[in-house]
Amino acid sequence: MKAIILCAGKGTRLRPLTFTSAKQLIPVANKPVILYSIEKIKEIGISDIGMIVNTENVSAFQDALGDGSQFGVKLSYIIQTNPKGLADAVSVAKDFLDGETFLMYLGDNLIQEDLVDFARDFEQKKLNASILLTPVDDPSRFGVAVVNGDAVLKVVEKPQNPPSNLAITGVYLFDSSIFEGIANIKPSWRGELEITDAIQYLIEKSYKVRGHVIYGWWKDTGRPEDLLEANRRILENVRHSRKNGSINGGSKIEGHVIIEEGVEIINSIVRGPASIDKNSTVMNSYIGPYTSIGQNVTIENAEIENSILLENSVVRDVDVRIDSSIIGKSATVSSIEKKPKVHNLVIGDYSSIKLG
Repeated sequence: MKAIILCAGKGTRLRPLTFTSAKQLIPVANKPVILYSIEKIKEIGISDIGMIVNTENVSAFQDALGDGSQFGVKLSYIIQTNPKGLADAVSVAKDFLDGETFLMYLGDNLIQEDLVDFARDFEQKKLNASILLTPVDDPSRFGVAVVNGDAVLKVVEKPQNPPSNLAITGVYLFDSSIFEGIANIKPSWRGELEITDAIQYLIEKSYKVRGHVIYGWWKDTGRPEDLLEANRRILENVRHSRKNGSINGGSKIEGHVIIEEGVEIINSIVRGPASIDKNSTVMNSYIGPYTSIGQNVTIENAEIENSILLENSVVRDVDVRIDSSIIGKSATVSSIEKKPKVHNLVIGDYSSIKLG
């Protein structure tokens, strides 16, 4: 069995962060989202993975992940030149898959439960397709499945009037019959080749299509609030770890905090769960729970909680607590000391600034 991870989308809901980075490479708890996906796939025993990327982000993935050997997998990069939906992404991977059964995984998904039983059922029952499902409160945002037992009777993409509350999580298992389904569908009203339409074709042709329901935590990290929620969930499970970081000047570390090499904490309070990556400095500051601080970040005279700070960012002399925020790579947040006291902003396209 092989796997494909779909990463060719533009990530428009996460702009401006995705102007300079693919959304799957944005870190949650100081680890890129894509690495959580790779770990889940490895748990099944799959090591041959095709990364479906676009011409604009392929070099970013190659720089971050290489050939995958450092993560215990083999990565191949497959270009989806003009992304036209999930079914189109499967089509461009046809040569890579070479007739094998495969796992399809949306690269911005975070799933708490392991997928071993999901894969085992697919193989033991000799299914043509299996869909990972979970109950949600707002099914109209997702593809939705109607089931009888574990048999899938119908799937529909983002329905206005959902026929069930079982959302398709973005993890699928297929055999080569899915290519027959893709060959017999037309673009949807969105102009995309929907994988749900291809699955519906298989259902109507009496192929064996089953659903596998999970009840653990799952998150599509496509929006800033989703990234922050995922960050909180993952940090809840961290345990205190200190790797040669320097803590001095009356600083206090409370709760579970990961402190990587080269970190300096001076005259500050850090209250976990939190994570501080390599060579970052926290001085005369308060770091509250659910905060992830990337590499080479500088925080001075500031209070931050429930936030994600990406590498090389700077927060200095801010007299209002920063909360529920994402601060991008090499961004600077600081105050103006001179009079008049004003807000002086340079804001990129699609940014969101809320002043307290």
